[in-house]
Amino acid sequence: MTARSLDQIWGRLLLWRHRLSVPQFTVVTGALVIAAGTLLLASPLCSSDDVGLWQALFTVTSAITVTGLSIIDVGKDLTFFGQVTLAGLIITGGLGLMAITTFLQGFVQGRSGLRQRLDKGRALDEFGVGGIGPTFHRILITAGCVMGLGSAVLYAFGFTDISNPGERLWAAMFHCISAYNNAGFGLWSDNLVGYKGHPIVNGVIGALIVTGGIGWRVTNDLWENRSRLRRKRCLSLHTRLVLRSTLLLIVLGAIGLLFTERFAPDGVINTLNLWEKLQVTIFQSITTRTAGFNTVPLSIETLSDAGLLLMIVLMFIGASPGGTGGGIKTTTFAVLMGATRSTLEDRQEVIIRRHEIPGTIVLKAVGVALASGLFVILMTLVLGLGPTAGGDETAQSFNFLEKLFTCMSAFCTVGLDVGVTANLNRWGQLVLMVGMFVGRLGIMLLLAAVYGSRAPSRVGYPRGEVFL
Repeated sequence: MTARSLDQIWGRLLLWRHRLSVPQFTVVTGALVIAAGTLLLASPLCSSDDVGLWQALFTVTSAITVTGLSIIDVGKDLTFFGQVTLAGLIITGGLGLMAITTFLQGFVQGRSGLRQRLDKGRALDEFGVGGIGPTFHRILITAGCVMGLGSAVLYAFGFTDISNPGERLWAAMFHCISAYNNAGFGLWSDNLVGYKGHPIVNGVIGALIVTGGIGWRVTNDLWENRSRLRRKRCLSLHTRLVLRSTLLLIVLGAIGLLFTERFAPDGVINTLNLWEKLQVTIFQSITTRTAGFNTVPLSIETLSDAGLLLMIVLMFIGASPGGTGGGIKTTTFAVLMGATRSTLEDRQEVIIRRHEIPGTIVLKAVGVALASGLFVILMTLVLGLGPTAGGDETAQSFNFLEKLFTCMSAFCTVGLDVGVTANLNRWGQLVLMVGMFVGRLGIMLLLAAVYGSRAPSRVGYPRGEVFL
C-alpha cells in the first residue's frame, strides 16, 4: 500500500469523523474505549493467565457500562494494577460516557458551528450535566469528595477486619468507587456477604449508591439550597420528584422483600435476627435498582419467585436521570404513574405536584419504557435460542425467570447475578454484553445513532379516533 493510498484512507476517516452526530460519536467512542481497555486488561501486567481476551472483553464492557456482571474473580484474577485499571474504567463509565465523549468531541472535531454547539449542549443537558467546561469539573470534584469521604469512613470504621493498612485502604477506595458509580464490582468472591450485619459498611455503601444514583443535578440543587431546605418548593420539581421516588422505592422495596422472603422455603433472611433482616432488605432494595452489590447469596434456591419478580421490577425502574445508574429512570416511572392517574381522573393533561407535564415528556416516557421493555424481552428470547450454558460437563438449563432476571440485570446495568452469567457460553455472554452497552447508552440514544436526527415535519394530519 502506497503512501498516497494511506493518505486517502486517512482523509476519508477524518471526513467520516466530522460527519458523526453526538449519538454516533458516543457509540463509536464507547466501543473504542472498550477495545483499548480489553487489550490492556488482558495483558500480563493486569491479569493472570486465566484471563483471556474474551474474559477481559466481558469485564471491561461490564465496567464501562457500570454493570458489575463478571465471569472472573476480580480479587484473584487481576493484579493490583489490573484492579486500578478496572477502577479507572468504572469511573470513566460512571461519570457518564455521554458527558465525557461529548466534552471531548469539541477537541476532536476542531471546528464547531453554532448548531453543533447547541446539539452538544442538549445532549449534556439531557444527561443531567447542563454545561461542558466548569460544570464537568464540578462533577469530578463532587465525585472525588464523596468517594474520598466514604473511603475514609470505611477505612476507619468499616473494613476493620483487614489487618494490612494498605489492603484495607485499597479495599475502601475500590468499593467506594464501585458504589458511587453504581458498578457493583467487589474484591471478594462473595461480594459483601461477609458484611451483611455491619451497619457502617451497609450505611456507607448504601449512601454512596443513592448519591451517585440520584444524579449531579439533584446533588447540586440540594447544595445550592442547603440553607433554605425547610422552605417549601425551594427545590426544583425534578429534584423533589427524584427524592420522593427514590425514598418511596427504597421503602417499598425493603417491605416487599421482607414480605416475599418470609415465605421462601430456603430464604436467605429466615435465619437472621430482626436487625440483620432490616439491614439486608434495605440494602438489597437500594442496590437492586442499579448498583449490583449483594450482602446475601442470590440464587433461584435462596430467593422466592415473588422476590425475584420484585427485584426485576426494581431493576427496570433503576436510578435517576444524570446519575450513574441505569433503568428507565425514576422520573420516567413517575411520569407514567402521573399519566395513569390523569387517565383515571379523566384529565386531558398530566399533573404532578401541581405542575403540568408537557406532552412531549409524556410521549418520551412512554417510548423509553416500551422500547426498554421490548429490548429486554428480545434479549430473553435470544438467550433462550439453543443451548446457552457452558460446556457439556457444566451444561445446565436455566428457567425463564433466571434468564429474565439476568437480562434485566444486564440491560439496566445492575449487575446482580443468580448464578447464570458465568455458566453461559459465549453466545449467551455476547447477548449480555450487547444488552449492557445498549442499556448504558440508552435505547433512545442508540436509535438516534442508527437513524440519525431528522428535522420535524411541517405536515399536519387530520385527527383520528381510536378506541382503547
